[in-house]
Amino acid sequence: MSKHDTVQRQLALLSLIPRAPGKRDTGTLCEKLKEEGFQFTERTLQRDLQNLSARYPLVCDTSSKPYRWQYVAGFASDLPAMDTAEALVLVMAEQSLAEVLPPSALGHIRHRFARARQHLNTLQTNDLAHWGKRVASIPEGKELIAPMVAPGIWEAISDALLNQYAIDVDYLNRHQKKLKHYTVHPQGLVIRGPISYVLATIDDHDDIRQLALHRFQTVAQSARPYRPSPGFSIQSYVQEGNFGYPINAQPVELIADIASDLAWKLAETPVSEDQQLSAPNIEGRVELRATVPNDKQTLWWIRGLGPAFHVKQPAEWRDALASDAEKVLAYATANGYKAAEETKA
Repeated sequence: MSKHDTVQRQLALLSLIPRAPGKRDTGTLCEKLKEEGFQFTERTLQRDLQNLSARYPLVCDTSSKPYRWQYVAGFASDLPAMDTAEALVLVMAEQSLAEVLPPSALGHIRHRFARARQHLNTLQTNDLAHWGKRVASIPEGKELIAPMVAPGIWEAISDALLNQYAIDVDYLNRHQKKLKHYTVHPQGLVIRGPISYVLATIDDHDDIRQLALHRFQTVAQSARPYRPSPGFSIQSYVQEGNFGYPINAQPVELIADIASDLAWKLAETPVSEDQQLSAPNIEGRVELRATVPNDKQTLWWIRGLGPAFHVKQPAEWRDALASDAEKVLAYATANGYKAAEETKA
């Protein structure tokens, strides 16, 4: 075996070892290296690990067999070295990722963010080093604080998803507000705003369920065999409106009377590919026509626009929004609100 092959194998081995608290046993390391085309003996792998542990902060857990390896917590590898452009992208991405990923998941790459900031701080004469101080990314609308995810849950579920094995879980049922024990077969993961959802089948059922990540209390590998869903496609699942709470599978034609300021915004960021906006009328209002999903997500968006958005069609949307307005007015009146005309009188 050439020296080049040995170096390549050892570099690949270093990339397979997780950072604490993650661990990977020698059998798995051996299997993954052979999947990459390397030919070697078990003795060679053991020798590689011993040699590398003398140069890198590797720790072997010998408490049980097979032995498991890990980097010490907080170790930041410089292989390959980070350049300024990569450091800038990481610094800019950190805030956005923090808004959608649970802290336990983000912790696996936090060392990369720290390394990126350190790299930029050493380049004060480089124009890119100041970019992060001059550019900000802000969300549109009210941000909600992400729920806490119990330690180890993200790691256990993501491993089960990627390696396709069943898990036994204790899950906090939202409606009954009590723990339920399930055998879960993960099929996908969706991050929606501050909440992550595991798409999975449960026990012996075949229907796909949405399980909020933060409601998992315990997760352990199951002795039961994994049950894949051959026809499942996460892209199709999302596109079919399963996260938009569809009212009807068919899209609808939306016709609305909207304020001119909102019309300017929608001219630049349309609600659909076929959106049409009329010229402003004498009152400055604009007619909007667009084909949109018939789902509650679209209705929630319209509700947030208030009097700037008056729905004409579909009639059921118009009536639902009018009913909401009546309920709001009735509640406000019951709590002391008086219309301007009544106050003047």
